[in-house]
Amino acid sequence: MDFDRSIFKAYDIRGIVPDQLTSDIAYRIGNSLAGYLKPKSIAVGRDMRISSDQLFDGLTTGIIDRGVDVVDLGMISTDALYFAVGRFEYDGGVMITASHNPSQYNGFKICREQAAPLSGSEGFDVIADDIANDRIEKSPSRGSIARKDISHDFGEHALSFIDTTIIKPFSIAIDAGNGMAGLTLPPVFEKLPCRVTPLYYEPDGTFPNHPANPIEPKNLADLQKVMAEKEVDLGVAFDGDADRMFLLQKDGVPLGGDMVVALVADNILSQSPGETILYNLICSRAVPELIRRKGGTPIRTRVGHAIIKPLMKKYNAVFGGEHSGHFYFRDNWFADSGLIALLVCLELLSESERDLHEIIGDVDPYVRSGEINSRVENIDRKIEDVSDAFSDGETDRLDGLTIQYGDWWFNLRPSNTEPLLRLNIEANDKELLDEKINRLLEIIRS
Repeated sequence: MDFDRSIFKAYDIRGIVPDQLTSDIAYRIGNSLAGYLKPKSIAVGRDMRISSDQLFDGLTTGIIDRGVDVVDLGMISTDALYFAVGRFEYDGGVMITASHNPSQYNGFKICREQAAPLSGSEGFDVIADDIANDRIEKSPSRGSIARKDISHDFGEHALSFIDTTIIKPFSIAIDAGNGMAGLTLPPVFEKLPCRVTPLYYEPDGTFPNHPANPIEPKNLADLQKVMAEKEVDLGVAFDGDADRMFLLQKDGVPLGGDMVVALVADNILSQSPGETILYNLICSRAVPELIRRKGGTPIRTRVGHAIIKPLMKKYNAVFGGEHSGHFYFRDNWFADSGLIALLVCLELLSESERDLHEIIGDVDPYVRSGEINSRVENIDRKIEDVSDAFSDGETDRLDGLTIQYGDWWFNLRPSNTEPLLRLNIEANDKELLDEKINRLLEIIRS
């Protein structure tokens, strides 16, 4: 059948409903997935988006028509889906979500047993080919659907990562963005002495207050206003499916995801020195420097959960983190959880007896550009132009182009989905950073 194959991304399936993604496509994805995994049962969760129920119906009908049972987890966060697949030993899992995308989008994050991810070259290619070739198979005996509530189990699992008795009564403002964190967080914080000021905890797939995408500064404005009014100790923002978490200092200044990687690594290595920790190559130099200071072994990786999770298993890494707000834990089946990362940071703050900005001041001596996107016609040519211009630096091609100097470095990567180049720069001081931003953009955008 004809369909828009671009819905198959590197790490998930995502598109506009119903223009690109329909109940029929969902049915075919479910039917093909059941054939690919050959499972006994697949767990399925969904977020609060308006189209999630109809996609659930299509997906699960495709699965049970293949003779495979479905465990309906209801409305949950993506990290709760990964937990369920690992803890209850399901053969696969599907989370119906488009994460931080606008309301007209939806999609699927898919994993196999032990929460191992499917991706473009690991399963998605087969599923897309099945749809294109109109392959549908039905079993003589259909599977069944059974409902299971995992909210209590997931909350207890997340709390098991910390010593709850030492958590201090922090005042915290938390913006759930009308996403799944509004359901996930209350049972957890009932067990902690923290005073929480909740923002937009009501799940609403129309996102009436702001997009559930905390990486965009404008979406933090309401949280920052509440923080100023309440004089809280810190702020927290979650994305739509609540697998990513972002911290804000008490003055409302947001931390980069790489600084949260450093905080979590600090706490873990204080308790378990000598462990291996992975970080993606967009993270600040401050991250591997801290890991080494704390007696750990840092390993630099490409970007993306389908890359990091297998590498964590290979090296038996206790933790892995990305600048984008994804944080992975060995004792969470190597899957990511923003909630667990938040709890680990609260434990660190409780033990240190210092404010967040004081801890970060000791960890982070650098300045960064943030991600700067440029639309270009010939991506490969531009990357080579930049490489030629900075050929005197230490170069690697692990993920795009990275060139390092003693007092600054940059990474230039093509987008997986758009004709964009993504530039990240870090330097020892602001003057040097501004100089290098101007020079690089002059080459990229000329």
